[in-house]
Amino acid sequence: MKTLQIILLIFLSLFGAFCYSLPLSTRGRWIVDSETGRRVKLTCLNWVAHTETMVTEGLHTQPIKDIAAKVTSMGFNCIRLTYATFMWTRPDYSNKTLAQSLDSFNLTQAREGIARNNPQLLNLSLQDAYEAVVDAIGANGLMLVLDNHVSKPMWCCAREDGNGFFGDMFFDPKEWIEGLTQVAKRFKGKPQVVAMSMRNEIRGPRQNLPDWYKNMREGAKAIHSTNPDVLVLVSGLNFDKDLSFLSNTPFGLTLDNKVVYEAHWYSFDFTQQWQTQPLNRVCRQRADEFQREAAFLITGDNAAPLIISEFGVDVRGVNQADNRYFNCFLPTVAEKDLDWELWTLQGSYYYREGKAGPEEVYSVLDYNWDKPRDPKYLQRLTILQQTIQDPNSTNLSHYLIVHAESGFCVNVEGEDNVHGSSCRERSKWSHGGDGWPIRRVGGEQCLKAVGDGVPVTLSTDCKSPRATWKLISDSRLHVAAMDEQGNSLCLEATSSNYSSILTRKCACVNNEANCDPQSQWFKLVPSNLS
Repeated sequence: MKTLQIILLIFLSLFGAFCYSLPLSTRGRWIVDSETGRRVKLTCLNWVAHTETMVTEGLHTQPIKDIAAKVTSMGFNCIRLTYATFMWTRPDYSNKTLAQSLDSFNLTQAREGIARNNPQLLNLSLQDAYEAVVDAIGANGLMLVLDNHVSKPMWCCAREDGNGFFGDMFFDPKEWIEGLTQVAKRFKGKPQVVAMSMRNEIRGPRQNLPDWYKNMREGAKAIHSTNPDVLVLVSGLNFDKDLSFLSNTPFGLTLDNKVVYEAHWYSFDFTQQWQTQPLNRVCRQRADEFQREAAFLITGDNAAPLIISEFGVDVRGVNQADNRYFNCFLPTVAEKDLDWELWTLQGSYYYREGKAGPEEVYSVLDYNWDKPRDPKYLQRLTILQQTIQDPNSTNLSHYLIVHAESGFCVNVEGEDNVHGSSCRERSKWSHGGDGWPIRRVGGEQCLKAVGDGVPVTLSTDCKSPRATWKLISDSRLHVAAMDEQGNSLCLEATSSNYSSILTRKCACVNNEANCDPQSQWFKLVPSNLS
């Protein structure tokens, strides 16, 4: 009886930790609370447990609950926790204890750190330790997406590493389905586990559509028949960038409104273009490609949810291609209000590609897992962490004006002080299209350009050319009005003072070489929430 009471208390504590009921389902392009139909936006962090040790990273630095608390304090509501298939299908992997796995790589310091900070895990099997991490994350109010990252535990991903496509050296389809089934069964009844991702970054020279459809459908049905509560995430081809083939031949399964599609978007494939080509053009090309290959899924009669299950940058700020890509990514994704899973939480690894203790520079936490690597990076994510569109809202649609480089919104303080500030507090704007004023919702005032290098103001003179605005340049991220001489002036905020919203001569709108327009990139993001 006492055991049953403890189990019940644990279940109730997990369930009560969430501000909505679970499980989740889909409705059109949205992920919703199955019971109420309320939208639930997933804003997740990746947390790695699929590498050679198969041990969730960072457990040597502090108690799990403290790491989970850091995640929630940074504004995220879920974790994409990775795993390797072999941990669930092969006894020579699954029978190892956590301590034995670390010892096999001579990771004495990591072992000692876990003994200090999470001693309850040290002598558990790898499967039991993984489950204990899942429970601890859920107890801190976070949802989880369990991600089948690889079959053989290793760093991912190379084009030909044996883990890429069905039938590769380590990727046996039957064993893969057995692994999915075991995970679905193991975590059935745990409300914090809201989704399972079938496979990370399918890739390689053997990838083909007939095998993709056959195996992905079988995998999805295996998960759903075993655990019908979880969402099933479906990844595409070419490192999870390409789902375009679904426009011609749909996946064909909805699994009682549980199917969600996933895609990745990094700077990697176009590093040279981001570094050398006109940025307005590159941004438009990459945004159009993302629409063709993935984002089309959220539109049309058969719209379905899409989650960006990996994106991210070198948080040190030293990678020019990453910095430029992210200034394009942020407004594109904010406009669509997509769910997402950021790469990544862990500031370091126990062991990766033959090296003990390497650093992860794409992480939100520093190397020691003590504090955010860059608080300004987290500030930029604020707009993406907010729910911007709600399928249940009866409010009239309006716009938020988002500055890409800072992540700030154009807000009004008091009666007429226009400034850039956090999107947690956001002013509402209306705009009827090119050549129309940008009006403050609920008033008669509109944005007006005063001059080159001068702060923008609020005015009731909304018919002036300086108060009628249009979107220009290939990127459609320049918001421009006209001065008395017929020159285009664009909204601008610079790194020296992002809170000051100016107008300046529009930069780089004709794709001039060696020209940087990013301080002038703003997006009118549609919203229907008050």
